[in-house]
Amino acid sequence: MEKNKLVTWLFRTDAVRVCPENRPFWYTSSKIGPYYINTHFLYGSEEKANGLLKVIDVCKENKLECSEIVLELTRKNFETDEIFRGLILSMCEYIRSNFNMQNISYISGGERRDWFFSLIIADMLKIPHITIFKDLTAVLFQNGISSEVKDLKNANVLHIADIITEASSYTRAWIPAIAALNGNLKYSLVVIDRLQGGAERLNGAGVESHALMNVDKELFDGALEEAHITREQHKMLMNYLEEPTETMRTFLLEHPEFLENSLKSDSKTAERAKTCIEKNIYGLS
Repeated sequence: MEKNKLVTWLFRTDAVRVCPENRPFWYTSSKIGPYYINTHFLYGSEEKANGLLKVIDVCKENKLECSEIVLELTRKNFETDEIFRGLILSMCEYIRSNFNMQNISYISGGERRDWFFSLIIADMLKIPHITIFKDLTAVLFQNGISSEVKDLKNANVLHIADIITEASSYTRAWIPAIAALNGNLKYSLVVIDRLQGGAERLNGAGVESHALMNVDKELFDGALEEAHITREQHKMLMNYLEEPTETMRTFLLEHPEFLENSLKSDSKTAERAKTCIEKNIYGLS
Protein backbone atom coordinates (compact mmCIF):
# COMPACT_ATOMS: atom_id res chain seq x y z
CA MET A 1 0.00 0.00 0.00
CA GLU A 2 1.20 3.49 -0.82
CA LYS A 3 1.89 5.29 2.46
CA ASN A 4 0.79 8.65 1.03
CA LYS A 5 -2.65 7.16 0.37
CA LEU A 6 -3.02 6.34 4.07
CA VAL A 7 -1.76 9.83 4.98
CA THR A 8 -4.51 11.33 2.79
CA TRP A 9 -7.19 9.11 4.37
CA LEU A 10 -6.01 9.95 7.90
CA PHE A 11 -6.27 13.69 7.32
CA ARG A 12 -9.42 13.61 5.17
CA THR A 13 -11.36 11.81 7.90
CA ASP A 14 -9.78 13.82 10.76
CA ALA A 15 -8.36 10.56 12.12
CA VAL A 16 -5.22 12.65 12.58
CA ARG A 17 -5.67 16.27 13.63
CA VAL A 18 -2.82 18.72 14.11
CA CYS A 19 -3.38 21.70 16.39
CA PRO A 20 -3.40 25.27 15.09
CA GLU A 21 -0.21 27.17 15.89
CA ASN A 22 0.15 27.95 19.62
CA ARG A 23 -2.96 25.94 20.52
CA PRO A 24 -1.85 22.42 21.50
CA PHE A 25 -4.38 19.79 22.53
CA TRP A 26 -4.96 18.61 26.09
CA TYR A 27 -4.58 14.84 26.49
CA THR A 28 -6.30 12.68 29.13
CA SER A 29 -2.89 12.33 30.82
CA SER A 30 -3.03 16.10 31.60
CA LYS A 31 -0.13 16.61 29.21
CA ILE A 32 -0.33 18.70 26.05
CA GLY A 33 0.69 17.88 22.50
CA PRO A 34 0.36 19.01 18.89
CA TYR A 35 -1.67 16.15 17.41
CA TYR A 36 -4.68 13.98 18.13
CA ILE A 37 -5.34 10.54 16.68
CA ASN A 38 -8.75 8.85 16.39
CA THR A 39 -7.99 5.93 14.10
CA HIS A 40 -11.60 4.71 14.11
CA PHE A 41 -12.57 7.85 12.14
CA LEU A 42 -11.15 5.94 9.14
CA TYR A 43 -14.58 4.32 9.16
CA GLY A 44 -15.32 7.33 6.97
CA SER A 45 -15.85 10.25 9.33
CA GLU A 46 -16.19 11.13 13.00
CA GLU A 47 -19.98 11.07 12.67
CA LYS A 48 -20.06 7.59 11.11
CA ALA A 49 -17.55 6.23 13.63
CA ASN A 50 -19.53 7.58 16.58
CA GLY A 51 -22.68 6.07 15.09
CA LEU A 52 -21.09 2.61 15.03
CA LEU A 53 -19.79 3.04 18.61
CA LYS A 54 -23.35 3.79 19.77
CA VAL A 55 -24.62 0.60 18.13
CA ILE A 56 -21.78 -1.40 19.70
CA ASP A 57 -22.60 0.01 23.15
CA VAL A 58 -26.09 -1.45 22.82
CA CYS A 59 -25.37 -4.74 21.05
CA LYS A 60 -22.39 -5.76 23.21
CA GLU A 61 -24.87 -6.51 25.99
CA ASN A 62 -25.89 -9.58 23.97
CA LYS A 63 -22.55 -11.23 23.34
CA LEU A 64 -23.84 -13.93 20.99
CA GLU A 65 -25.55 -11.41 18.67
CA CYS A 66 -22.98 -8.62 18.76
CA SER A 67 -20.47 -9.90 16.18
CA GLU A 68 -23.08 -10.46 13.49
CA ILE A 69 -24.55 -6.97 13.93
CA VAL A 70 -21.17 -5.23 13.79
CA LEU A 71 -20.05 -7.26 10.77
CA GLU A 72 -23.26 -6.46 8.89
CA LEU A 73 -22.80 -2.72 9.48
CA THR A 74 -19.11 -2.71 8.57
CA ARG A 75 -19.88 -4.70 5.41
CA LYS A 76 -22.48 -2.13 4.34
CA ASN A 77 -20.02 0.67 5.03
CA PHE A 78 -17.34 -1.19 3.06
CA GLU A 79 -19.65 -1.15 0.04
CA THR A 80 -20.35 2.59 0.22
CA ASP A 81 -17.32 4.29 1.79
CA GLU A 82 -14.27 4.61 -0.43
CA ILE A 83 -11.79 5.33 2.37
CA PHE A 84 -12.93 2.50 4.66
CA ARG A 85 -12.96 0.09 1.71
CA GLY A 86 -9.45 1.16 0.70
CA LEU A 87 -8.16 0.71 4.24
CA ILE A 88 -9.67 -2.75 4.74
CA LEU A 89 -8.36 -3.97 1.37
CA SER A 90 -4.91 -2.59 2.28
CA MET A 91 -4.95 -4.40 5.63
CA CYS A 92 -6.00 -7.67 3.97
CA GLU A 93 -3.20 -7.28 1.44
CA TYR A 94 -0.70 -6.53 4.22
CA ILE A 95 -1.71 -9.71 6.04
CA ARG A 96 -1.40 -11.85 2.90
CA SER A 97 2.01 -10.35 2.09
CA ASN A 98 3.57 -10.34 5.56
CA PHE A 99 2.26 -13.45 7.29
CA ASN A 100 2.24 -17.14 6.51
CA MET A 101 -1.52 -17.63 6.33
CA GLN A 102 -1.12 -21.29 7.29
CA ASN A 103 0.15 -20.10 10.70
CA ILE A 104 -2.98 -18.07 11.52
CA SER A 105 -5.94 -20.09 12.79
CA TYR A 106 -7.95 -17.19 14.24
CA ILE A 107 -8.25 -13.41 14.07
CA SER A 108 -9.22 -11.57 17.26
CA GLY A 109 -10.45 -8.07 18.02
CA GLY A 110 -11.14 -6.38 21.35
CA GLU A 111 -14.06 -4.26 22.50
CA ARG A 112 -14.82 -1.74 20.94
CA ARG A 113 -12.77 0.00 18.28
CA ASP A 114 -10.84 -3.07 17.14
CA TRP A 115 -14.14 -4.49 15.87
CA PHE A 116 -14.38 -1.71 13.24
CA PHE A 117 -11.59 -3.59 11.43
CA SER A 118 -11.14 -7.10 12.82
CA LEU A 119 -14.54 -8.62 12.05
CA ILE A 120 -14.70 -7.60 8.39
CA ILE A 121 -11.05 -8.56 7.79
CA ALA A 122 -11.64 -12.01 9.33
CA ASP A 123 -14.74 -12.35 7.14
CA MET A 124 -12.87 -11.37 3.97
CA LEU A 125 -9.94 -13.69 4.72
CA LYS A 126 -12.33 -16.49 5.73
CA ILE A 127 -10.69 -16.91 9.14
CA PRO A 128 -12.76 -17.52 12.31
CA HIS A 129 -13.02 -14.44 14.56
CA ILE A 130 -12.65 -14.30 18.33
CA THR A 131 -14.65 -11.36 19.66
CA ILE A 132 -13.09 -10.32 22.98
CA PHE A 133 -15.00 -8.24 25.53
CA LYS A 134 -13.53 -5.94 28.17
CA ASP A 135 -14.48 -8.39 30.93
CA LEU A 136 -12.11 -10.88 29.17
CA THR A 137 -14.91 -13.16 28.01
CA ALA A 138 -14.84 -14.14 24.34
CA VAL A 139 -17.12 -15.46 21.63
CA LEU A 140 -16.17 -17.42 18.50
CA PHE A 141 -17.77 -16.03 15.34
CA GLN A 142 -17.56 -18.27 12.29
CA ASN A 143 -19.68 -18.56 9.12
CA GLY A 144 -22.16 -16.02 10.48
CA ILE A 145 -22.71 -17.92 13.73
CA SER A 146 -21.54 -17.01 17.25
CA SER A 147 -20.77 -19.71 19.78
CA GLU A 148 -19.01 -20.11 23.09
CA VAL A 149 -15.34 -20.97 22.87
CA LYS A 150 -13.39 -22.83 25.55
CA ASP A 151 -10.26 -24.36 24.04
CA LEU A 152 -8.27 -23.05 21.06
CA LYS A 153 -5.84 -25.98 21.38
CA ASN A 154 -2.76 -23.75 21.34
CA ALA A 155 -3.68 -22.31 17.92
CA ASN A 156 -2.05 -19.08 16.72
CA VAL A 157 -4.10 -15.89 16.78
CA LEU A 158 -3.62 -12.60 14.89
CA HIS A 159 -5.04 -9.67 16.85
CA ILE A 160 -6.20 -6.66 14.82
CA ALA A 161 -6.49 -3.27 16.51
CA ASP A 162 -6.91 0.36 15.54
CA ILE A 163 -3.84 1.72 17.33
CA ILE A 164 -1.05 0.77 19.70
CA THR A 165 0.47 3.16 22.23
CA GLU A 166 2.04 1.33 25.18
CA ALA A 167 0.15 -1.94 24.48
CA SER A 168 -1.63 -1.73 27.84
CA SER A 169 -4.88 -3.14 26.37
CA TYR A 170 -2.93 -6.13 25.10
CA THR A 171 -1.11 -6.89 28.35
CA ARG A 172 -4.16 -6.17 30.51
CA ALA A 173 -6.85 -7.85 28.43
CA TRP A 174 -6.30 -9.31 24.97
CA ILE A 175 -3.26 -11.54 25.64
CA PRO A 176 -4.71 -12.96 28.91
CA ALA A 177 -8.13 -13.52 27.27
CA ILE A 178 -6.58 -15.61 24.48
CA ALA A 179 -4.28 -17.42 26.94
CA ALA A 180 -7.33 -18.33 29.07
CA LEU A 181 -8.75 -20.09 25.99
CA ASN A 182 -5.50 -22.03 25.55
CA GLY A 183 -4.64 -19.93 22.51
CA ASN A 184 -1.44 -18.19 21.45
CA LEU A 185 -1.74 -14.49 20.54
CA LYS A 186 1.25 -14.63 18.23
CA TYR A 187 0.76 -11.66 15.89
CA SER A 188 -0.62 -8.12 16.09
CA LEU A 189 -1.54 -5.76 13.26
CA VAL A 190 -2.63 -2.17 13.92
CA VAL A 191 -3.41 0.72 11.62
CA ILE A 192 -1.11 3.07 13.57
CA ASP A 193 1.76 2.57 15.99
CA ARG A 194 2.41 5.68 18.10
CA LEU A 195 5.99 4.46 18.72
CA GLN A 196 5.60 4.82 22.47
CA GLY A 197 7.00 1.43 23.46
CA GLY A 198 4.01 -0.75 22.57
CA ALA A 199 5.77 -2.85 19.92
CA GLU A 200 8.70 -3.53 22.26
CA ARG A 201 6.34 -4.53 25.04
CA LEU A 202 4.50 -6.89 22.69
CA ASN A 203 7.74 -8.43 21.45
CA GLY A 204 8.69 -9.01 25.09
CA ALA A 205 5.41 -10.87 25.54
CA GLY A 206 6.15 -13.06 22.51
CA VAL A 207 3.87 -11.17 20.11
CA GLU A 208 5.13 -10.12 16.67
CA SER A 209 4.02 -6.50 16.18
CA HIS A 210 3.05 -4.98 12.81
CA ALA A 211 1.60 -1.58 11.80
CA LEU A 212 0.50 -0.01 8.52
CA MET A 213 2.01 3.31 9.62
CA ASN A 214 4.01 4.81 12.47
CA VAL A 215 3.60 8.24 14.03
CA ASP A 216 6.96 9.51 12.83
CA LYS A 217 8.67 11.93 10.48
CA GLU A 218 7.40 10.06 7.41
CA LEU A 219 3.76 10.60 8.42
CA PHE A 220 4.12 14.35 8.94
CA ASP A 221 6.47 14.83 5.96
CA GLY A 222 3.71 13.29 3.84
CA ALA A 223 1.14 15.58 5.44
CA LEU A 224 3.30 18.63 4.65
CA GLU A 225 3.84 17.52 1.05
CA GLU A 226 0.09 17.17 0.54
CA ALA A 227 -0.58 20.53 2.27
CA HIS A 228 -2.57 19.02 5.15
CA ILE A 229 -0.31 20.97 7.55
CA THR A 230 1.78 24.15 7.40
CA ARG A 231 5.56 24.46 7.75
CA GLU A 232 5.09 25.94 11.23
CA GLN A 233 2.97 22.98 12.30
CA HIS A 234 5.49 20.57 10.78
CA LYS A 235 8.33 22.21 12.71
CA MET A 236 6.50 21.87 16.02
CA LEU A 237 5.66 18.23 15.25
CA MET A 238 9.30 17.41 14.48
CA ASN A 239 10.43 19.04 17.74
CA TYR A 240 7.71 17.19 19.64
CA LEU A 241 8.65 13.80 18.17
CA GLU A 242 12.26 14.42 19.20
CA GLU A 243 11.62 15.82 22.69
CA PRO A 244 7.92 15.74 23.67
CA THR A 245 8.22 16.98 27.25
CA GLU A 246 10.88 19.62 26.61
CA THR A 247 9.09 20.96 23.51
CA MET A 248 5.85 21.46 25.42
CA ARG A 249 7.70 22.89 28.45
CA THR A 250 9.33 25.50 26.19
CA PHE A 251 5.93 26.30 24.67
CA LEU A 252 4.38 26.87 28.11
CA LEU A 253 7.28 29.09 29.21
CA GLU A 254 6.90 31.17 26.04
CA HIS A 255 3.07 31.26 26.27
CA PRO A 256 2.10 31.52 29.96
CA GLU A 257 -1.36 32.67 28.88
CA PHE A 258 -2.10 29.16 27.54
CA LEU A 259 -2.39 27.65 31.03
CA GLU A 260 -4.29 30.69 32.33
CA ASN A 261 -6.83 30.43 29.51
CA SER A 262 -7.12 26.65 29.94
CA LEU A 263 -8.02 27.08 33.62
CA LYS A 264 -10.91 29.35 32.53
CA SER A 265 -12.06 27.00 29.76
CA ASP A 266 -14.65 24.17 29.85
CA SER A 267 -14.61 21.87 32.88
CA LYS A 268 -12.67 19.02 31.22
CA THR A 269 -9.91 21.32 29.96
CA ALA A 270 -9.75 23.20 33.27
CA GLU A 271 -9.44 19.93 35.19
CA ARG A 272 -6.56 18.77 33.00
CA ALA A 273 -4.78 22.13 33.31
CA LYS A 274 -5.22 22.04 37.09
CA THR A 275 -3.75 18.52 37.30
CA CYS A 276 -0.87 19.56 35.04
CA ILE A 277 0.00 22.44 37.37
CA GLU A 278 -0.50 20.48 40.61
CA LYS A 279 1.65 17.56 39.43
CA ASN A 280 4.18 20.01 37.98
CA ILE A 281 4.33 17.81 34.87
CA TYR A 282 6.50 20.27 32.95
CA GLY A 283 8.67 21.45 35.85
CA LEU A 284 7.44 25.03 35.66
CA SER A 285 7.58 25.67 39.41
